[in-house]
Amino acid sequence: MTALDNKILESALAEMQDPVTAEPFSKTAKIKVESTDDGAVSAEIILGYPVARYTKEIVEAAKKLLSNQEGVKSAEVKVGWQVIAHEAQQNIKLMNNIKNIIAVASGKGGVGKSTTAVNLALALQAEGATVGILDADIYGPSQPSMLGIDGTPDSPDGKRLEPMMGHGLQAMSIGFLIDKEMPMVWRGPMVTQALEQLLTETNWRDLDYLVIDLPPGTGDVQLTLAQKIPVNGAVIVTTPQNIALLDARKGVKMFQKVDVPILGIVENMSTHICSQCGHEEPIFGSGGGEKMAKEYDVELLGALPIDPTIRQQTDNGNPTVVADPEGTVSAAYRSIAGKIGAKLAMQKRDFSTKFPKIVVQQKK
Repeated sequence: MTALDNKILESALAEMQDPVTAEPFSKTAKIKVESTDDGAVSAEIILGYPVARYTKEIVEAAKKLLSNQEGVKSAEVKVGWQVIAHEAQQNIKLMNNIKNIIAVASGKGGVGKSTTAVNLALALQAEGATVGILDADIYGPSQPSMLGIDGTPDSPDGKRLEPMMGHGLQAMSIGFLIDKEMPMVWRGPMVTQALEQLLTETNWRDLDYLVIDLPPGTGDVQLTLAQKIPVNGAVIVTTPQNIALLDARKGVKMFQKVDVPILGIVENMSTHICSQCGHEEPIFGSGGGEKMAKEYDVELLGALPIDPTIRQQTDNGNPTVVADPEGTVSAAYRSIAGKIGAKLAMQKRDFSTKFPKIVVQQKK
C-alpha cells in the first residue's frame, strides 16, 4: 500500500469553507494531519476564535472529505480553537490576563447598545471563550441589573477587586460599588479615573475577550479608552433611523481617528414582527445599517429585531442568549459574535509579552 501524503491531505482540508467567514480554512485555521501505514488518518483543525456551535458540522464534513481521499481507510478529526492576543493602538501595551478588548459603542442612547453588549459577551462565551464585561457607563450603569447580579465585589487586599460573576461572565461596574439610587454627579476627570481603575484594578482571570459597554456619545470616556486602554476593535450599534445613523457615523469616525479597527456595525431594532399576526414591518426605516457599512467600508455584522421578549429577559437579569439559547434571536447574536471573533483572529498578533525584558545595570 502506498503511504499517504499528509501534506496533500492537509491541503484538501485547507480548501474547506469556514462556516463563519465563508473563507477557506487556509486563511482561518491551522491544520495538522498524521497518518499510519494502514490508512488511518487523524486530523486537527485549530481556529483562531471559538466555534462551539459549528464543531460537529466541521468534524463531519472533514471526515467525509478525508474518507473520500485515495488510500484513506479511516479518519478521525478534532476541531478546536486558540484565542491569542492581537495588536491594539500604537504604543499601548496589552493588559495582563486580557487577550482582546472589544468596545461596544453607539453615537446616541436608546439604540439598545447595552443589551447588545451583554448578549454578544454571552454569545462569545457560548461559543467557547472566556469572557468578561466592563460597564463603562459611570453615570448610568445597567450591566448589574441586566446580569441579575446583586452585592459588592470582594477585595482581599483592600486595593484590587474581584470580578462579580453573572451567567459565567466576569463583570465589573460602578453599579456594584454605589447605591442603586445614588446619582453620579462627577466631572469628566473623575469619570475617566473611575473607568481606568475599574479596568486596571480588577483581577480579571485569563480572558479571551473583555467586552466594554461604553456610554453613548463621543466624550471623555471614549477618548480615555482610545488613548490609554488597549482596544483591539470596536462594534458600532445603531438603528435604521436616520437620526441614529447620523450619530453612529460620529462613533465610526472617532475610532478611525485613533486607529481602533471597526469590527463592524450591528443594526438593532431592524424590524418589528407582530406577535399576533406575524406581519413584519421596518418601523424605524430599512437599509440604514447596510448603507452605512458600505459608506465606511466595514461589515454589517447582523440585524436584530424589535422583540418584547429581549427587553423582558434583560430586565429580569436573564439576557436572551441564556434565556432562550436555541431561539432565533440567540442565533443572530451568536452569528454576530462569531464574525467578531473571526475578524479579531485575522488581525496582527501581539508579541510584546513574548520577548524578554532586558535590563541594563551599571557595574559598580
